[in-house]
Amino acid sequence: MRTELVSESGDPDRANEDFASVVLPASGRGGALVVLDGVTPPRDGAGCVHSVHWFTARLGGALTELTVSLPDVPLAEVLARAIARTAEAHAGTCDLSHPRTPQATVVLARWSAGAVEHLVLSDSALLVESPDGTVTPCLDDRLDRLPASALATHAHVDTYLRNKEGGFFTAAADPAVAERAVTGALPRGEVRTLAALTDGATRWVERFRQGDWRDCLGYVREKGAGALVERVRALERTHPGRGKRHDDATVVYVEL
Repeated sequence: MRTELVSESGDPDRANEDFASVVLPASGRGGALVVLDGVTPPRDGAGCVHSVHWFTARLGGALTELTVSLPDVPLAEVLARAIARTAEAHAGTCDLSHPRTPQATVVLARWSAGAVEHLVLSDSALLVESPDGTVTPCLDDRLDRLPASALATHAHVDTYLRNKEGGFFTAAADPAVAERAVTGALPRGEVRTLAALTDGATRWVERFRQGDWRDCLGYVREKGAGALVERVRALERTHPGRGKRHDDATVVYVEL
């Protein structure tokens, strides 16, 4: 089995708000990956005394444990339990009802001798490669389906779209959001490779059009996860666009 993990802050003067882990149980017959992309709040605060990277470390740590310690529990339930555990850790000090309470996008994958399960919530991506080389992106595209005009202001997004019906969902303080995640499972023999990417890394495909998802996974296999992030950074410098010029970028690559 080959695994590779790269995570780089979009700003060297700011903490990386992504989280990533790969877990290989001692049995040698299974494992899991966890990737979170913390949502940076606006400057006027989020009702919480904790940082986004505090939140992603807590939620990511809980998910890392629970995905392997509860192998028979569906991933959506694992996410719900991890959110509840994380919320309990700061419910006494913070306003968890604030629309910008710390939150994150989520990618989970767990494999055993018989199956590969996955879960995606919001705009990070999981690429699944079959033995014949077909690459299937597992995506939650609700945010992409919203018109740009609806995302013009933080106030409109937070009031009408963030964790709302007709909008998009992220892992924050409400365990029920786990029911909104995109989930699925495949027989183990139908999966050769997995790659999870936060949206700082998916820019290679989605913003800069360097290739499709199959090309992206092939680039990581051939050149490495770090090379993909380096290429994105080079493109950001020469082709600045809307939004953040540089974003935290994480890539986890696993050959089963």
